[in-house]
Amino acid sequence: MHEKIILLYTKNMKTSTKILLIINIALLIANIFLIRYLVGGIVPTENGFMLNFSALSWVALAVLVAFLITFIALYVIFLKNMRLNNLLFFSTLPLTLVYGVFVVYIANIGDMNDITSVSIKATLNLNSAQGVENLWIALATVTYLVLLFVLIAIACRPLRNVERVAQKLGDGRAKNDDYHIGGSKQFQEIEHSLNKINYIYKEKDNKLKIANLTTQKYLPKQLLNFLGKDGVEMVETGKSVVKEGTVLYCDLKPNKTLSLEENFNYINSYLKVVAPLIKRYDGFVDKYLGDGLIAVFSKSQNATTCAHSILKAVEDRNKNQKKTLNIDSRISAHTGKLTIALSAEEKTPAITSPSINMLSKMEEINEYLSGKLLFSKSTLDSFSNNFNFDYRYIGDLEFEGKVLSLFESLECYPKRIREKMKKTKNEFENGVRFYNEKRYQEAKEKFEQVLKKLPNDNASFVYFNKCNEKLSEVA
Repeated sequence: MHEKIILLYTKNMKTSTKILLIINIALLIANIFLIRYLVGGIVPTENGFMLNFSALSWVALAVLVAFLITFIALYVIFLKNMRLNNLLFFSTLPLTLVYGVFVVYIANIGDMNDITSVSIKATLNLNSAQGVENLWIALATVTYLVLLFVLIAIACRPLRNVERVAQKLGDGRAKNDDYHIGGSKQFQEIEHSLNKINYIYKEKDNKLKIANLTTQKYLPKQLLNFLGKDGVEMVETGKSVVKEGTVLYCDLKPNKTLSLEENFNYINSYLKVVAPLIKRYDGFVDKYLGDGLIAVFSKSQNATTCAHSILKAVEDRNKNQKKTLNIDSRISAHTGKLTIALSAEEKTPAITSPSINMLSKMEEINEYLSGKLLFSKSTLDSFSNNFNFDYRYIGDLEFEGKVLSLFESLECYPKRIREKMKKTKNEFENGVRFYNEKRYQEAKEKFEQVLKKLPNDNASFVYFNKCNEKLSEVA
């Protein structure tokens, strides 16, 4: 196996490497003839070694050093063409062999009496006390492990670069310049592949930018942000995208009957206040209704915060124009899957979802209870843990065979009323649950308790009357 690797390596060798190999072979041949002068210049004695170099000895030392330098350079080049498993083996092999020979030699040197062994004993101070051999073996072992760790760390360093680049590409973060991994030939191939992936990412990003520049002429920026990269697919004829979002049904009705033209103009004056708020919270208007609108948000927190802001803005506008009629505002919110398609001819998005139909039913309940902001449990469940505000459970909605729990925000009411609603929250919610369980007498008592503390709570008043109706039917 290794012979095949060496043959393949030699066949694909660069010219500079071939020259280095020729020099190394020439130095090896020179060493064969000169090594005896170097060995002869190192004289073993009973007290260690003594250097007695002649001119040829110094030449032999220089040739040996040059040979070792060229050999190490060739070995490094050889390692850089290895795959990681072979690289780890061949990079640690020389170190392991040197360590093994040293340990075996030191362990057995006590039984050796030749002049060279005697000189080594004196040099390493092995004759001074027992156990010195073990100290040298321990030192050699620690040195071996440290060098082994360094070699493996250097060999595996490109893996950290691969991990870093792969994380960036996995997150879709394309880079304008090429990524550099370093390391052996195997990692160079990985580097080439990762840069190809990076190039594909950049191409897709460029296509997305071009598509966005085109679609921004007729699609709102907030819709494009909502769609993300899927927006490129949607632009193509016949394509549609399914996304989870929160839909607001905003109902704005004058508290006085107006002609059709007056109603349109008056509602439009309020929409000029509402629409910028929707845009501010990264939402977009799906469609304008006769007396309101439907808006879409990617995040339920943004939708709910926007709903509170809309209700506050409408209330402030009502206060600022006391001489004219006011607007009764109500909002319903639901979170679910939305299917968004784009008409290639009209260049307008079309949003379809059961959530839209469900909102219509929620709005009827909201109007019936004279509420402000009604939202579903799916919207409540989608809030992050740090998004807090006061609300209460207000009942269930049966829709298409499913039961949907509904909640009312208390943040839309004046502080004085809101505090009373918070204090009566438990009685109210228990009354709703009793009503759902058809325990009408107990429910009636709970709502009666709420009305004593909060006479203007219309939801409690509606439930109280419904309980009376149910009890009269039984009687």
